[in-house]
Amino acid sequence: MAKLDPLLQPFQLKNLTLKNRIVSTPHAPAYADDGMPGERYQRYHEEKAKGGLAMTMFGGSSCVGPDSPSVFGQLYVGHDKVIPYFEEFSERIHKHDCKLICQISHLGRRTVWNNGDWFPVIAPSRVREPAHRGFPKEMDRTDIKRVIGYYAAAALRCKQGGLDGVEVLSHGHLLGQFLTPYSNFRTDAYGGSLENRVRFSIETLTAVREAVGDDFVIGLRAGMDSGSDDGLTPEENLAALRLIENEGLLDYVSLNFGRIDSDYGLSQHLPSMWSKLAPWLVLAGSFKQELNMPVIHACRINDLSNARHGIESALIDLVGMTRAHIADPNIVNKLKAGNEHRIRPCVGASYCIDRIYGEGEAFCLHNTATGRETTMPQTVTKTDNARKKIVIVGGGPAGLEAARVCAMRGHEIVLFEASGKLGGQLVLAARASWRKDLIGIVDWYTNEINELGVNVRWNIFADADVIAAEKADIVIIATGGIPDTDYVQGGDLAVSVWDVLSGGEFKGDVLIYDDNGQHQGPSCADFLSQQENVNVEFVTPDRHAAAEMGSTSFPIYMQRFYENGVRVTPDHRLTQVKRNNGRLTLTFANEYGAKELEKTVDHLVVEHGTLPMDELFQALKSQSNNNGVTDYDAVMHGHSQPSDEQDGFSLYKVGDAVSSRNVHAAIYDSLRLCKDF
Repeated sequence: MAKLDPLLQPFQLKNLTLKNRIVSTPHAPAYADDGMPGERYQRYHEEKAKGGLAMTMFGGSSCVGPDSPSVFGQLYVGHDKVIPYFEEFSERIHKHDCKLICQISHLGRRTVWNNGDWFPVIAPSRVREPAHRGFPKEMDRTDIKRVIGYYAAAALRCKQGGLDGVEVLSHGHLLGQFLTPYSNFRTDAYGGSLENRVRFSIETLTAVREAVGDDFVIGLRAGMDSGSDDGLTPEENLAALRLIENEGLLDYVSLNFGRIDSDYGLSQHLPSMWSKLAPWLVLAGSFKQELNMPVIHACRINDLSNARHGIESALIDLVGMTRAHIADPNIVNKLKAGNEHRIRPCVGASYCIDRIYGEGEAFCLHNTATGRETTMPQTVTKTDNARKKIVIVGGGPAGLEAARVCAMRGHEIVLFEASGKLGGQLVLAARASWRKDLIGIVDWYTNEINELGVNVRWNIFADADVIAAEKADIVIIATGGIPDTDYVQGGDLAVSVWDVLSGGEFKGDVLIYDDNGQHQGPSCADFLSQQENVNVEFVTPDRHAAAEMGSTSFPIYMQRFYENGVRVTPDHRLTQVKRNNGRLTLTFANEYGAKELEKTVDHLVVEHGTLPMDELFQALKSQSNNNGVTDYDAVMHGHSQPSDEQDGFSLYKVGDAVSSRNVHAAIYDSLRLCKDF
């Protein structure tokens, strides 16, 4: 049946024969080494090539010239020193019968002046981009000629490096800024009418074609609909593409939606789990009907059923499953092997994208090997050493990953879970309105540990005697943490986010105090704001709500706060809670030295992370052969723990049982510890 699957049918893209219809579209994971695609960058893409992908496209927004400095970890293709990297990259990918295409771009106004060589930002007109905030210089004819030359030279470097093609990015970047009325107020030959605004695109693509010749694939990433009143409509975008197509310059087009020049725009352009799956697939299909070149589309096509629908219904020719391959680079191989049910799902958490705009590199929320392929395995293999009995206490993310990895290593696993269901805090988090798809992580782990034969002992609150009776070689404590609500005077009068999401009833005035900055507090506020007879205020010591979130998540919370009447008070730190005639009086200190603030409410919800639930760990330490110590040097260098070869049992703890962090950190704890058992 796999041979008949439309996703596995070959496709001819100019002179390239693609072995199936699934591709990974260009993006910038911020793995570059001084602007170059070094080993880490290449290994990340190689895993997808090994996983059966037909074509991996890289270098999202790769910068073609010095006045387009990187702002989110892009490659730099404006110098010949990139060519040897491309040659090595091409050889690495091609040995897996996978094609390789690089995207090139000039950021135009979508960059900054105080980075790189400190050249001024340039754009079609002096229109500031809200996201990156530079005031651009209006390009003159010399600038236009110079930048077109940058594009042509960069494309030639792609060909000289052995790549299979080049994709020119229009949408939101310099070509698109010329095309779009809200960023192009010119009155010369490059402004005004659609024919004039598309002129820069045609001249650039003409120069690129002249540089690389007719035997090299050239694609264009373009917009379909701006989604705003002052932007391009689908009809205008289609008309522009027809003008370009008529010049015979392109071999394919990759279609996007929305605007990317603000945080809110970016959250709509790259929607997370708040959005339905494949939201713009039908719109892409309407473009394909009107164009005579192959169409690629990628936007929240996380599952094979939507991908298959896109190909089978001829809405698109090639389906981009980019974030899906960050979650699982082995999608195609699992599909071919009849193991579609074992594909690790992309749940749309957008941790990958948010990190690029925050911490600076892309990681998947629950596949912690992605981006770490030089040190972490995407596929865990069996150990050559003796089989061990490993006992794991706690069925949250850290415990589930420990069970999965240890079972794949071939060990006997017993998992104690105090409740009747797996998932820990993820089960609660998935109850918070638009975050419901997080349960997909729990579902996948549940299926995996069943496939791997993990022995789950349900509804057992394991103590030291229970563990001793198992006569284990290794014991892993993954008991998580409990909410830290009473760290201030009177904090025992507060409730936690857990209390709210687990079904507690709260009416009247509810104040959520968030001293964390991640999803817990905002998701709780969002959840409560949709209940009847509840007035919600969100207070934080940070200068704005959701301070630790990236650009695809916090705008959704803010949008919903405004829609549902959540009041936000920043810059205030909770110092005292008192009961006052059946209500609570709260005192806040101003972070900048202004006078104290006092509020009276019916309920106070405090989000201040968790405290480790490590009583069992403390009880077992003296009985273990390593006194519960994890050797960090062994973890960092990929070596087994020295205590694992000693008599008795070794004891470790992972996740929030160690310290309050997040899902990714909990899973990473377990992967890097257990992969060497």
